[in-house]
Amino acid sequence: MKFTNKEIRDLATAWLFISLAFAILLSGIGSLFKAPLLFFISFGIAFFTAGIGFLLHELMHKYMAQSYGLKAEFHAFYNMLFLAVVFSFFGFIIAAPGAVFIESKRGLISREKNGKISLAGPLTNIFLAMIFLIPILLFSFQGILSMFLRYGFIINSLLALFNLMPFGPFDGRKVFEWNKTAHIVAALIAAALFFGSWII
Repeated sequence: MKFTNKEIRDLATAWLFISLAFAILLSGIGSLFKAPLLFFISFGIAFFTAGIGFLLHELMHKYMAQSYGLKAEFHAFYNMLFLAVVFSFFGFIIAAPGAVFIESKRGLISREKNGKISLAGPLTNIFLAMIFLIPILLFSFQGILSMFLRYGFIINSLLALFNLMPFGPFDGRKVFEWNKTAHIVAALIAAALFFGSWII
């Protein structure tokens, strides 16, 4: 994959801010000042679960687009990243860290290519959710490791399901317009994983 210097900065900044927002949400309001050790542990967990989930989601969009010979570059939405951190202090997150912008020399991108590029992101989160799920099912981990695995499972299944919504700017709309069966199957798997995360 090819990256511009600005794109690398945008990806790194978005990864950092998303991790920070989820760390604040995970550790609780005020932990940064009252319990710094708890906050730094939470930040590490968020960095390698929510942060990795976001990063690989966007990189798979980029990889698929470039594999079709299209120009694809990630742009961070700095205002939304700032708001994500602010909202995390109130116990919730509205995360729209950025997006991969795709250009074609011929103008329009076919519905099939657009659908496959869009599906690549949520499928990545489904795959990551399963990676976190397998150790949970096979072993009885406790403490920080258990928290890390469960948080990774929950957040990646949520990212997949959220992005597969079939309307607005979400990936799901483009997938649905390309192949309804592919969308339904992916959405059902993501939903099963997410709702299953509250049972396991």
